[in-house]
Amino acid sequence: MSRGAARIAVSGGWRGAAAALLLAAAPGLALAQATVEVKMEDYKFIPAEVKIKRGTTVKWTNTERRTSHSVVFIVEKFESDRLFPGESYQRKFDKPGTYAYTCGPHPEMKAVIIVTE
Repeated sequence: MSRGAARIAVSGGWRGAAAALLLAAAPGLALAQATVEVKMEDYKFIPAEVKIKRGTTVKWTNTERRTSHSVVFIVEKFESDRLFPGESYQRKFDKPGTYAYTCGPHPEMKAVIIVTE
């Protein structure tokens, strides 16, 4: 929120507060973007395909009981740290595109993130 909008919310009474709330809720002006959850479970990414808008964060959580996983972005040649049961990794996607990924120790685990405008 800009400095001016904050001043309106403080000094403009209920109308200023309502205006500031509408500005904060307007598309593209939100302070925080959504986070989408992906589980690593039964040697699969669940869901295997995620469609998100740019600016969204994806959080992968290892829900297995005994095995570790990682997130490997194939084209970028990037691998997250190994995630042990209960641990998670997250990444914000700012650029539209298709991001295929797999698991480092279990390459049969495959999934994709599709980022739109």
